[in-house]
Amino acid sequence: MPSRAPARTSPPRRHLVAVLVRDGVMPLELGAVHQLFGVVRGADGERLYDVRTCAAVPGRVPTDADFSIDVPHGPDVLALADTVVVPASHALDDGGEDGDVTPDLLASVRPDARVASICTGAFALARAGLLDGRRATTHWLSADRFRRAFPQVDLHPDVLFTEDGRVFTSAGEAAGIDLCLHLIRSDHGAAVANDVARRTVVPPFRDGGQAQYVDAPVPEPTGDHTGAARAWALAHLDEPLALDDLARHAATSTRTFTRRFRKETGLSPGAWLLQQRLLRARDLLERSDLPVDAVARRAGFGTGASLRQHFARALGVSPAAYRATFGRGPRHQNMTEAAPRVP
Repeated sequence: MPSRAPARTSPPRRHLVAVLVRDGVMPLELGAVHQLFGVVRGADGERLYDVRTCAAVPGRVPTDADFSIDVPHGPDVLALADTVVVPASHALDDGGEDGDVTPDLLASVRPDARVASICTGAFALARAGLLDGRRATTHWLSADRFRRAFPQVDLHPDVLFTEDGRVFTSAGEAAGIDLCLHLIRSDHGAAVANDVARRTVVPPFRDGGQAQYVDAPVPEPTGDHTGAARAWALAHLDEPLALDDLARHAATSTRTFTRRFRKETGLSPGAWLLQQRLLRARDLLERSDLPVDAVARRAGFGTGASLRQHFARALGVSPAAYRATFGRGPRHQNMTEAAPRVP
């Protein structure tokens, strides 16, 4: 009896990211989305995202620079997208909203798709009603105008990006990079996002928010006064770290250190330490097969119970569940390689 050839299986569909551009789009924001999602690769080297640029009408779209871009796709892509990103448009977000058809176009986005804005692209999301009752941010220079126009939105102008359900917003241009890395981290874990950050030579996670970039009425002396203390803390995350220890490495009083630390990072020393310890724990859970208790000790949580408590509060999952989703340690890789192929 002739043997039957195994049935061919179609490769899984890539996560589709649609970038909706408008007249006056900022090239940096558009390019960042393509660059960051475009370099994400799976274990087999295959691309994990498909990024397509679309506009209300395909064709030539002017940017806010001295050149235009040729957009090949129309709004039909929005109905297929898993993630929709709306970059800023100076031509429309700075008072020209009467000609913006983006709110109507966003109505075709699937209910389960993510929608994100960069910089003043939040104005388009707000006009579409997507930010009503949600946390959001935009460029700090536009915060007052945004509040007046959309009082129903819970605006947080001091952060780099926000996440509220399926809707995401980010602050000024470069904060779009932070948001894209966050989306990649949410989809594929910290190790993949860190690899993307290394490839594009950007920090995988920036401290603080955009409050550190807002002009102060009376400028204080510039300089990184707490950088040495932060570097020392990162090298000793597995040890108990007191505020006095950090202040001593900055050669200042605890009161002055706390004030400078918040000014430079946007966070209190305690909140920053917790953030760094969670990042260390996530990395260890992904890259190693260390027991949860050992991960907790190396990340500075002391016990597995403490790590589980902080993980549940910050991420909504247990360390074991996180590892099951994002683990890439030796045991996980061997299990993946040994898994039988589905005929």
